[in-house]
Amino acid sequence: MPEELTFELLSRDQQHSDYDWMNINYDGVRVGKVRGLMKGKTLMICSINIFPEFEGRGFARKTIEMFKKSFDIIIADRVRYTAVGFLGKNGI
Repeated sequence: MPEELTFELLSRDQQHSDYDWMNINYDGVRVGKVRGLMKGKTLMICSINIFPEFEGRGFARKTIEMFKKSFDIIIADRVRYTAVGFLGKNGI
């Protein structure tokens, strides 16, 4: 289980996207990414993708914990049906 992850928010200009993108890194390696929209203390999560070779290590759960500390309101929108149970178990 990861003790510490780092997160790299990418600028919208860099991504040429209307969404906010964030890389999830562990020990200098990108292990996943998040797509969403941030406005002040509100976060709308559209997807959290942990790359297959890094699944099952708690990276997504730790990312949710960081979001809960950083945002007052978290909304899951347009997430895959398979993600609904995971997000619910983690209080989203």
